[in-house]
Amino acid sequence: MILITGGLGFIGLHTARALVDMGEGVVLTQYRVPRAPAFIKDDFGKTAFIEQLDVTDADGLAAIGRRHQIDSIIHLAVPGLGALSAAEDFRVNMTGLLNVLRAAEEWKVKRVSIASSLAIYGSIPELPHREDMTFSLSSTNPTEAYKKAYEVLANHYADRTGVDLVNLRIAAIWGPLYHSMSNLPSRLVHAAVKGVPAKIDGPRGPSYLEDGGDLCYAPDCGRGIALLQVATNLSGRTYNIGAGRGVKNREILEAVQKVIPGFSAALPEGHAPGSGDEVAYMDLSLIKRDVGYEPKFSTDAAVADYIAWLQAGNDE
Repeated sequence: MILITGGLGFIGLHTARALVDMGEGVVLTQYRVPRAPAFIKDDFGKTAFIEQLDVTDADGLAAIGRRHQIDSIIHLAVPGLGALSAAEDFRVNMTGLLNVLRAAEEWKVKRVSIASSLAIYGSIPELPHREDMTFSLSSTNPTEAYKKAYEVLANHYADRTGVDLVNLRIAAIWGPLYHSMSNLPSRLVHAAVKGVPAKIDGPRGPSYLEDGGDLCYAPDCGRGIALLQVATNLSGRTYNIGAGRGVKNREILEAVQKVIPGFSAALPEGHAPGSGDEVAYMDLSLIKRDVGYEPKFSTDAAVADYIAWLQAGNDE
């Protein structure tokens, strides 16, 4: 049985779906908000089991281990960006990481995978971003800071205890069940389906047509995580999971317009000031070699799938 902390979250549910499709049983934790999306709710109570958990509660985590035969862990649970004070954010992130690593050691699990992020490459101009690159210890945002800390501390813990650890450097993920609307692809798709103007401003300001990033469709991401989790032999400890190419905002917009021709969005031309001319992306050579992962969805196919999902009345 594979425990997924944050398993009822956006990436967690897509990972759970992929694992169940591979014949695995999963235990999905929720902090407060219950979710039962159509694509997996029929598996609840059969191959997917729900547990309430605050990851800072070591006793609560231990109790889950007593109720289920956990032989593997994927740690995806994180506090919402900006939801906590600096001190509380630190406490939840670090205590949660320690509790998961300690449980992995005590339960003698086959593998514990920790969610990292492409954000750790923020200071590296060279493309594509590879797992063996050296990055700066300074950070410009909370995700970059905490994911760097996660990797350093989790690697040290694994070195001392022998825990089989995988760091999951996850790209910018979008698609069904995403609800914060901080990334542009999801905002464009939702606006097109609803027939309303798209909000072009994200957390860092306006989105420009020639900007973008390593934008990975959620089912692809979930499958990549699942493949790494069940693999019997891995050559590395850290893996990029993403689209493996720079996807421009223009490409997303044009894909939406192919499905909903009358849709338009007032994205400014060119690049955002100071963003540079290249769109960052991660190298996928290692994950492809070790577990055969490649994204299945093209941008056009992903957009069409997401629009169909929303038009079918699925809840976000």
